[in-house]
Amino acid sequence: MSYWEIVLVSCGVFGGVFLAMAVGVIFSNRQIKGSCGGLAGLLDENGNSLCDSCSTPPEECDGLMKQSCD
Repeated sequence: MSYWEIVLVSCGVFGGVFLAMAVGVIFSNRQIKGSCGGLAGLLDENGNSLCDSCSTPPEECDGLMKQSCD
């Protein structure tokens, strides 16, 4: 295969996956949830992962947001 064939096949596969995700989101009527990414490696003063804040109930998140912004 030539370089351009590989690029075209790669773009086609990526586009197909992107289209499949879009169709899945439309039919399930839900938003795609992001990951915490690099937050998983960061720890707070208690040794808990900052990624845990993604699943914290909203009442508790207000305090966490104020602490992290200070």
